[in-house]
Formats: sequence, structure tokens, C-alpha cells
Amino acid sequence: MIEKLVIGTRGSKLALWQANYVADLLKARYPAIQVVLKNIVTTGDKILDVPLAKIGGKGLFTKELEKELLSGEIDLAVHSLKDMPTQLPPGLTLGAVTERMDARDALVSDTYTGVDTLPQGARVGTSSLRRKAQLLHYRPDLIIKDLRGNLDTRLAKLRNSELDAIVLAVAGLTRLNWERHIAQILPEDICLPAVGQGALAIETRENDEAVLNVLSCLHHEQTAQITVAERAFLNWVEGNCQVPIGVYGRITEEGLVLQAVILSVDGRLRLEDRETGHLEDAYQIGARLAQRMYNSGGREILAELRDTQEARS
Repeated sequence: MIEKLVIGTRGSKLALWQANYVADLLKARYPAIQVVLKNIVTTGDKILDVPLAKIGGKGLFTKELEKELLSGEIDLAVHSLKDMPTQLPPGLTLGAVTERMDARDALVSDTYTGVDTLPQGARVGTSSLRRKAQLLHYRPDLIIKDLRGNLDTRLAKLRNSELDAIVLAVAGLTRLNWERHIAQILPEDICLPAVGQGALAIETRENDEAVLNVLSCLHHEQTAQITVAERAFLNWVEGNCQVPIGVYGRITEEGLVLQAVILSVDGRLRLEDRETGHLEDAYQIGARLAQRMYNSGGREILAELRDTQEARS
């Protein structure tokens, strides 16, 4: 019987909320187990003045936690699933994926009520290539400014800078009870969410059967399968560079419906498609959609993006 579980987490308000949420669920289910948190600073937390796409992307927020998992210093790590690379280090696995909250993005502004009310040439802050490209496709006049930092830091920058609005995940704002800051939840035809956005990923060692059994109470199978489709699409498309894509799966009368968009960074080129199928075929649905979009215009968009990134490096 496990006597103690050590949860690794980043130190931001949102990360601590997420880790404490998982800890509270585990304590309620297993009151005899001592559950403690360990704060770990990641590379992504240290480097705040460079866009993520230029310094390595998602793994920047997970690498240090994964090192501590592999060394046995912690037993599990709590991440936002959208921050997880599609390929995990050997020896690690996703022990649980929690039920998804609202996956959409929100426009946050103290002055304007939505993206359509922003003035010509409005300055919008986001660190996401995905958000940038989709906003520029819808509003080519917008000036997108890179915005890094934790949620509270980004909100402070909105008030202390010349930004007219910023874009954040609805789920993060909701978890911190900051829904009052939302001016508009962006419709999916303007901004499709990131892969896995709104769900939490619990990472642990793949051979640690005791911990995996404990984590089973946190697992939401439908969310897990939907995000398998999303992550399969990302894995097939992304390669070794950061790509402006949005992917969102949902369950409808048709079954699992996966919608995706691939864009150039400036939003000028935009390719959208969807795929449906049975939930148990989630991975194949994501791979089929990615391959079809790649062969129907995605190849050219991705080639242009890679050429641009290589020229800048």
C-alpha cells in the first residue's frame, strides 16, 4: 500500500490550483495516503522574454518535472494537457486525463466587448502562434504582440501596457474564478482551441503499477479518447517545428467529430477540414484527418513555415 505520494508542479497560481485539485481528489479517495506537493521551476518559467516557438515550445514546461519523475524524486506530475508534447520520454506515461472543462479561448479586455469591437490596428497580446494566426486570418489589421508569463502576469500586462486585449484559455480563467475578466468567448469559427486544452494530464512512470492504480480514479475515458485523436493529428503534422494549428474533438450524434485548421503564421493561408468516426478509433481519426489535410494544401503551408523558421534561426 502506498503511504505517500509526491506531486510535482510548477509554481504559478494556475499550476498550484491544478496540483491541489488533483491532491484533494486523491486525499478524498485515499485518506490513508499522505499527499504532498513539490514546486519545480521549468525552463519555460525562467525564460519569459522570448516567444515559445523560438526556444522549443511545449517541452519547456515539462522537462524538469519529467527528470524528477524518472529519478524517483516525485511520483506524479500535473500538467495542462495542452502543454504536453505528443511524444513522452521513455519510461513515462499519462496515468490519467481528467474530464475536460471549456476548451475555448477568451478575449480579455477592460475596454472592448469582443474581437469585432476592437478598433482598427488594435494591439492584442498572445504568446501562441495558433491564436495569432487565427486572429490575423479573421482580422488582418490587428497588431499581435508577444505576451509571456503566468495568467496573473498577463492580466497585469494588459493593464500596465498599451495592449487593447489579450487572449487566454477559458479553462484557466475559470479554475481561478477569474471569469469576470472575459469579454468574449471566441467562437470556434474564429479560433479553434489547442490540442488538449481544458483537460489536465497526470504523468507518471509507466512501470509504477501502484501509482497507476491510484490514479485510475481521476481518469475520464471519453476526454482521454477525444484528446488521443487531437494529439494524433498534432503528432502527424507538427514534426520538429511549431505549427499554427487548432484541433478540437467532440462527441455528437455522428460519433467523434474532429475539426482542425492549419494556418500560415500571418493568417494569410488557412486550411480547414473535419473527420468523423467511432470513439474507439480515435487515433486513426486524427491520423486520417492530418494526412488528408497535408495532401490537400497543408504540405505547402508547412513547407513555407519551415522555410521561414530556418531563415530566422
